[in-house]
Amino acid sequence: MTQLTQIKAYTKPMIANLAKLGISNLQGLLLHLPLRYIDETHVTAVRDLRMGESAQVEGEIVHAEVSYKPRKALIARLEDASGQLTLRFLHFYPSQINALKVGNTLRVYGEVRSGFFGYEMVHPTCKAVGEKTIVAETLTPVYPTVAGLSQASLRKAIGIALQQQGEMHETLPAALYADLNLPSFAASLVALHHPHPEVSLRALENKSTAHWRRLAFDELLAQQLSMRKHYARRRSVSAPQFKRSKQLISALLKSLPFALTSAQQKVALEIEHDLTQAHPMQRLLQGDVGSGKTIVACMAALQCVENGWQVALMAPTEILAEQHYRKMLSWLQPLDIKIAWLTGSQSKKDRDTALASIANGEAKLVVGTHALFQEAVRFKSLGLAIIDEQHRFGVHQRLALRQKGQPEPHQLMMSATPIPRTLSMSYYADLDVSVIDELPPGRSPIVTKIVSDARREEILQRVREACLQGNQAYWVCPLIEESEALQLATANDTYALMQEEFPELRIGLVHGRMKPSEKQAVMAEFSAGHTQLLVATTVIEVGVDVPNASLMVIEHAERMGLSQLHQLRGRVGRGAAKSTCILLYQNKLSETARARLKVIYESNDGFAIAQADLQIRGPGELLGVRQSGVPMLKIADLERDVDLLEAAKAAADKLLQSYPAEVERHLDRWMSTAGELVKV
Repeated sequence: MTQLTQIKAYTKPMIANLAKLGISNLQGLLLHLPLRYIDETHVTAVRDLRMGESAQVEGEIVHAEVSYKPRKALIARLEDASGQLTLRFLHFYPSQINALKVGNTLRVYGEVRSGFFGYEMVHPTCKAVGEKTIVAETLTPVYPTVAGLSQASLRKAIGIALQQQGEMHETLPAALYADLNLPSFAASLVALHHPHPEVSLRALENKSTAHWRRLAFDELLAQQLSMRKHYARRRSVSAPQFKRSKQLISALLKSLPFALTSAQQKVALEIEHDLTQAHPMQRLLQGDVGSGKTIVACMAALQCVENGWQVALMAPTEILAEQHYRKMLSWLQPLDIKIAWLTGSQSKKDRDTALASIANGEAKLVVGTHALFQEAVRFKSLGLAIIDEQHRFGVHQRLALRQKGQPEPHQLMMSATPIPRTLSMSYYADLDVSVIDELPPGRSPIVTKIVSDARREEILQRVREACLQGNQAYWVCPLIEESEALQLATANDTYALMQEEFPELRIGLVHGRMKPSEKQAVMAEFSAGHTQLLVATTVIEVGVDVPNASLMVIEHAERMGLSQLHQLRGRVGRGAAKSTCILLYQNKLSETARARLKVIYESNDGFAIAQADLQIRGPGELLGVRQSGVPMLKIADLERDVDLLEAAKAAADKLLQSYPAEVERHLDRWMSTAGELVKV
């Protein structure tokens, strides 16, 4: 791969500036694609200008002055044979005053607006024009850039790169692209950096031209190839093989007061089969809120324990970790299986006791938070790591837990945030995915209502009635302390107001800044039914399971993401009582907030909600991508390019098998700037 330092035409300052964009070689420069384009291929007469449209005008400066009223501005008038146009600059330098001297001939480009003296352009781009100045023959690209690197410098640097024909070779067999009617790599680069003026600007900026599609396919294919290579590499690593459980799982199932759904049985068999293999399982178990993932994870743990190995279950919050611990205790204590509990807030004595039982192998199952992957934690024989809400952990945290076992332990990741199919196909292509796609019987459907904050009195009355009838309720607030910028209701204030409003009710308060022991005490009171109303922040988003809670009020619902609203709503409807979730909103709703609330109102299906969330927010936030170790797609779009994703997925394994050297060249081109994928 040719480095920029190897090409004489690139100066040291230019190389230094390009490095700020993460560009160090010709491939990175060629794939630094335009954000948008401007049409400087023809000159428009002043009389033909249209309001709101961008245009290029050429003429002579007939007037220029620095005006100080109503505010400081550089104002010039440019004249051609058909009329005059005002140019206005609110921020300017002495050099611009010189460029706009009366008598200078300029070519200006900008959006036409209505001004006091007729048409005007504010901050247009200006070029001095001589007799030999020609009009551009292609659309002018506008690139993402950094301070110190002008558009002109970038265009020049990319122009030099486009002359290096050897850098634009095909990496993969031409037949692959012919089957998909996609143009060559070289033609695509030239067409995107220097598009012909007849190409639709809208199609270019929507990235729907054949040349954009070619590069989107290449990017998706590189992602698939990289993921499949990781998948194959993991299968070459050895892991403990566990025989199928003969006693513990059947003993557990007999003791349960409910039967597994067919979906739970199906995914339990998939996991059981994985654990019998000699390579580490890497399975993502996803299921909607309340679909019963924990019991499936418990069955996997028992298969491991019966074979003489230890299991670690890691959750992102103490509330969720403790929920798992109590559930596992109730299921496994009767089977005489010792469970250890490990969090950052334990006393030294309790922690030391737990650490000793983990190190000597007495503790067969260890449940905890981030504390599980600390250096002091040593397992005697870790065979399975279960990670709940895996997207909340950083890539290094998940890796640190996996490194606690020798040989490498099996890994089961769980997520209650359903992952849209396109996201699963692209960013999780290196994992096996199991889906629990049905809810246990006896769950009541949740009725969702969207209510303006102006009707708060009605809602308070509704809460009073529900609690006095023997049910329990949540009141969720988005912040703990008052923020002047956001002016949101706070948990502390709401708690005080609720105590005034409902003197006859027992009310609890839980938020993220409380000590873990305080949080646990409040949650225990609520779970036991001693507290009727729980005022909480979004700390209760996952893992809280109180079947008697049938009403939830979410303040400022318009401020929250779709998956968060869906998770919160899933805290009710866990018993047989009819459940309601009320979304309180402030009167001025943005279009995005309106779209979010509409989705959550119309659907209880986590997958449909996740798909809508992907459209509204994009993949980055759904993945927790800053932590995931996966480079984001820069060109392809999972919604727009789903057909290309399907084609890339279909081609990946065949290419890895038949064209290994070509695959390496393709990955070298597309992944060199993103770095190797580190998916754990």
